[in-house]
Amino acid sequence: MPINSRELGEKPISKLLIQQALPASVGILVMSLNILVDTIFVGNWIGPIAIAAINVVLPVSFFIAALGMAIGIGGSSIISRALGAGDDSKALKTFGNQITLTLVLAMAFVIPGLIFVDSIIPAFGGKGNIFDPAKIYYIIVLYGVPFLALCMMGNNVIRAEGKPKFAMTAMIIPSIANLILDYILINQLDMGMEGAAWATSVSYLFCFGYILWFFLSKNSELKLNHFHFRLDFPILKEISSLGAVTLARQAVVSVTYLLMNNILFDLGGEESVTVYAIIGRMLMFALFPVLGVTQGFLPIAGYNYGAENFSRVRKSINTAILYSCVLGLFIFTGIMFFAEDIVRVFTQNESIVEQTPSAMRWVFAATPIIALQLIGAAYFQAIGKATPAFLLTLSRQGFIFIPLILLLPMYYGEIGVWISFPVADVLSTMITGYFLNREIVKTLK
Repeated sequence: MPINSRELGEKPISKLLIQQALPASVGILVMSLNILVDTIFVGNWIGPIAIAAINVVLPVSFFIAALGMAIGIGGSSIISRALGAGDDSKALKTFGNQITLTLVLAMAFVIPGLIFVDSIIPAFGGKGNIFDPAKIYYIIVLYGVPFLALCMMGNNVIRAEGKPKFAMTAMIIPSIANLILDYILINQLDMGMEGAAWATSVSYLFCFGYILWFFLSKNSELKLNHFHFRLDFPILKEISSLGAVTLARQAVVSVTYLLMNNILFDLGGEESVTVYAIIGRMLMFALFPVLGVTQGFLPIAGYNYGAENFSRVRKSINTAILYSCVLGLFIFTGIMFFAEDIVRVFTQNESIVEQTPSAMRWVFAATPIIALQLIGAAYFQAIGKATPAFLLTLSRQGFIFIPLILLLPMYYGEIGVWISFPVADVLSTMITGYFLNREIVKTLK
């Protein structure tokens, strides 16, 4: 077996986690900065309504991209364990099935998405003055989303091979391309929402080109033949059961955006939707180091579980939680002290600047403890236990957060929406901590 994947079972856990998490964190950081700066450009060069319009489109494009991510993470769990067990044939067959499945499902959602555009946008909160710019952005971005789905799938497979630096580069390329194209198309050519949308779609194509090059080059261990692309039901079932965890999480994120945009529009109009859009961008950006540790943890836990080296699995859990909690504390501190300064980077609209900081502080209030919830759910996914991974992943946003945002605003108005975030974080962390501890005692002794 090539040395890169074998190192997952040999190197010291602390060193290995940093080696895996750092490129993942940098990749997520650059991707998050891309979304953040893209929003800043749109807010300052087009206007605050444009920020709300992009926020309306995000859940649709995110869900289709999440198909690729779900297939990527589900299949990568199989690939990591197969490489750990020395079963290269299963790893190759899994990768081929991932590609076929991603293409079929992405197109199955994109085509209806384009046909029913006038119904989808209002359903996701694109009402009033938001509708027209949201429709422009939506149609163009949807053309590029199948490439994004393939990129999200391929990126996770690269990481499963134990090559995080290539995965990092795959995330950096579209981010840089998008920012350059934003400047040219929006600022220089004055193309408005069309420019923002084309910059996003073309950047996905750049990412796809790089990932395609990686797998065709000698850098990848996974060299496919045509028969690997034939769908294999047992592998599809395993990919689907594990990928359903990620897909369900992203589907719930999309539903959350739908509900939040509509609830906030009813409570405070376009301005409240813009407030949520800014906070949503900060959630994507600020949590990048915690998400990076989670991404780095997955192949380590999966490989060593496949190799039945349970002491290394236990140590990887403890180390990942420790690192993530420390990072979460730094994020929490920064948001608490600099919330207003952060908001002013996005817009100078005084009404939005006045409303957003307090809401942002509520949303990030439980950041120091969310590491346990993220790592706990990721562990069950990494070892191939789909049911607990599915339930724990949905516990925060699906089972707790959505009921809270439907209930609390009835009594507390808009502040009830923002309070829902830390309450959901605390409750879901307690639930995950219980099940993770029980699993460690029962299985990893």
